[in-house]
Amino acid sequence: MLYMIIEHYKNGDAKPVYARFKEKGRLMPDGVRYVNSWVTRDLAHCYQVMDCDERRLLDEWLAAWADLVDFEVHPVVTSAEAAAAATG
Repeated sequence: MLYMIIEHYKNGDAKPVYARFKEKGRLMPDGVRYVNSWVTRDLAHCYQVMDCDERRLLDEWLAAWADLVDFEVHPVVTSAEAAAAATG
C-alpha cells in the first residue's frame, strides 16, 4: 500500500533531520520502501511517498523520527488506480 507522508519539521528546522539522515540513513525497517520525496523551498516540510504492506512497520519508521518531525499519513493510490476505480 502506498502512503503519502507529509512531514512538518519541528520548529520548521530541517537541519536536525538531515544531520540524522546523514549519520543513520532513512532508518526504515525491512518491509518499508521509499518511493520518492519532495521538500518545500523553505525546507520546513517534506512530502514523501512510502510503500508498505504492514502499517505497523510504517509506524515503526515514523517513531524513529517523531522527536524531530510531526507527521500526517494518508493512504493513497496511483492516478491510474483512481481513474480505474472512478470509471470502472
